[in-house]
Amino acid sequence: MLKFIERIFQWLQSETLRLLILAGVILLIWGTVAPVGTLVWWLHQGTEILGLNQETINLPLGDRSGEVTSLAKINCYIVFLPGVGDFSGDQLTKGEKFFLDRLEQVHPNCAIVQDVFPYSAANLGLGGNRLLAPLWRAVEEADGWLKNANVLIKIRNLWRFAISADNRYGPIYNQGTAKAIVERMNAAHPLPKLQQQPLKVILIGSSGGAQVALGAADYLERWLNAQLIVVSVGGSFDGESGFDVVHHVYHLSGDRDWVEDITAILFASRWPWTVASPFNQAGLQGRYTVVSSGPHTHDGNEGYFGTAISTNKTSYVELTLQKVNQLPIWSLSPKQ
Repeated sequence: MLKFIERIFQWLQSETLRLLILAGVILLIWGTVAPVGTLVWWLHQGTEILGLNQETINLPLGDRSGEVTSLAKINCYIVFLPGVGDFSGDQLTKGEKFFLDRLEQVHPNCAIVQDVFPYSAANLGLGGNRLLAPLWRAVEEADGWLKNANVLIKIRNLWRFAISADNRYGPIYNQGTAKAIVERMNAAHPLPKLQQQPLKVILIGSSGGAQVALGAADYLERWLNAQLIVVSVGGSFDGESGFDVVHHVYHLSGDRDWVEDITAILFASRWPWTVASPFNQAGLQGRYTVVSSGPHTHDGNEGYFGTAISTNKTSYVELTLQKVNQLPIWSLSPKQ
């Protein structure tokens, strides 16, 4: 027993633990001041750039010579917002890439938007032009036991999730994300200057991306003539943002995913007795639906976008794809 206690004290004195403790302290301090970055971004953008004084946001027109023919084929946008473990919007996992490629094949009338990073108001990945970019790149590229350091990326992105759900800083942060979504939608396929029929915009958010999708929905509803649908894939959300404006929210829940249950406990707007909350009102009105996705865990090889094989000889990401394709959203026609 004494030798065991002695080993614990020796471990506590190790350089590794001290580095981890130091990293934890730095992240706590950094997380406390994280909203400052959002506010600085806000000041740099200005109200005119964001289109706050307009009904719709200004978009680059580009070459739209074939717009009439092209728009006859594309009347839907699928916007993917990854989970808190992702490094940037354009570095998807193998499973996420497979998922989006298959959706594009099955639904050729939908333009795929897969380069939005929901944990940055400026849509800037962790390896971009940032003060801490070298640190995040080192964490992302780490091998061996150092690979566990990627938990730092998750903690960093969780702070952004918290900002999106915060009623003080959330409106600024979510507006920045909505702006990025519209810009990337326009880049994926030019948005029509004049819309006779509403577009269908399907926001697919995994983990914390579901919260950001719902937060951005308030602004997308103002800027776009669109029917907004949110598909939460094991998503976490506060129960306030977006539920008043989206057409429907579908929440895919894995049988072994306990992480997505945490926000149902943390946020009072998700509690059953807060009947007047937007989340509960959406449920009462039939605009919120929970769908069992199968034996998924929250992430990893057996998560929603995992490539491991399930008990029925189908990969976990294929199970997710099947459930999403079975949702009654693809035949739904947008209405004014």
